[in-house]
Amino acid sequence: MSEHEPTRDASSAEEHPNAEAGATVISPDADDRANDEDSGRDASPQRAATGEQDAAQSAGPHDADPVPVDQGRSRAAGVVIAMGATALSIWLLREFSSVVAPIFLGANLLIAAYPVYTLLRKIKTPRFLAAIATGFTVFLVLLLGVAALVWSGSAMINKLGDYTEQFTELYNDSIQFVSQFGFNESQLLDQLTSISPSNVLSVVRGLLSNLSSAGSLTLVIIVVLVFMVMDLPSMAKRMRLTNRLHPTFTNNLETFVAGIRRYWLVTTIFGLIVAVLDGLALVVLGVSLPVVWAVLSFITNYIPNIGFVIGLIPPALLALVEQGPITALLVVVIYSVLNFVLQSIVQPKFTGDAVGITPTVSFISLLLWAAVFGPLGALIALPFTLMIKAMLFDNDPKSRWINVMIASHPEKSVEESA
Repeated sequence: MSEHEPTRDASSAEEHPNAEAGATVISPDADDRANDEDSGRDASPQRAATGEQDAAQSAGPHDADPVPVDQGRSRAAGVVIAMGATALSIWLLREFSSVVAPIFLGANLLIAAYPVYTLLRKIKTPRFLAAIATGFTVFLVLLLGVAALVWSGSAMINKLGDYTEQFTELYNDSIQFVSQFGFNESQLLDQLTSISPSNVLSVVRGLLSNLSSAGSLTLVIIVVLVFMVMDLPSMAKRMRLTNRLHPTFTNNLETFVAGIRRYWLVTTIFGLIVAVLDGLALVVLGVSLPVVWAVLSFITNYIPNIGFVIGLIPPALLALVEQGPITALLVVVIYSVLNFVLQSIVQPKFTGDAVGITPTVSFISLLLWAAVFGPLGALIALPFTLMIKAMLFDNDPKSRWINVMIASHPEKSVEESA
């Protein structure tokens, strides 16, 4: 070993104090320089590609290109999930319609009668007695409604049954009249056999005779009302406590309750007015059973959009077979005018925002909830739609834009969203 060798080693290595004798420890600076030289001299395509990936990963969000395809896919997935959840909810409501519909109707009746409870409490009536009086009011209204429906239906069937021959003759004359325009009479008879007068009357009789289901439905409503009346004295306290925990939900619930109460009250008042005017018009025209048709008009007034048509058909047919087409036409005109003026022009001025949806949405909700809940769905269609609107759409600021599409006053919906 030459005498210059230690000098060369000293420039590249340093003796560590803790190192053993004869061991050489490479300093950090020397190690870094060696790595830099190796990376510059022996860089391979694989390591270069790895370096590019590291650089891409270390780039900030502003350097990354937007991926609109992924955003579109996420929105599409959200829409699919929402549609699936809606379909599942409708299916569940239909499966449990025999429970959901009576409970909702009972809650609506109790909401409408709640002012009776508040009035009794103002005059220092004990809470328990005030709740019993309110529940008794609801029971009385419910029983009167069922009794009026059964009575008017039975009287209608008995009266129309007396004119079976006239209806059959009118039916045959209509077939012959239509056949004059080139239609095959035999084909028309085959197509219209299902709606012949005898078949129609038998179907209506079957509906009226099937009172067991209506009786069981009424029983469910009464039982539900009993338990709701028991909870009525503590409802004000529950609302106050809920308002502390979730004020937004409480405000929307109170708005919905006030709107539903106004809807039922105004609909009942205008239904009475329309029924009285219809009955007086039928008396003047000399149509039989004017009281029956007035009661039927009042009951069908609760069905939106098509209720007055259901109440119009029986008296118009009876006027046709009793007094001829002129009287029947007058019945149709009077019913249509009263319905348009009172229910389409005057009544919305009093309901205000209680029914803040468009006529199209109202009609679609009628078809939907009638298909889900059955005949009772036609009665609760509008209140149920208003509940969904208040609890889901109005409660979420991000979904209030839906009100612009379904609300009868879109400008106000935009102001509330802003």
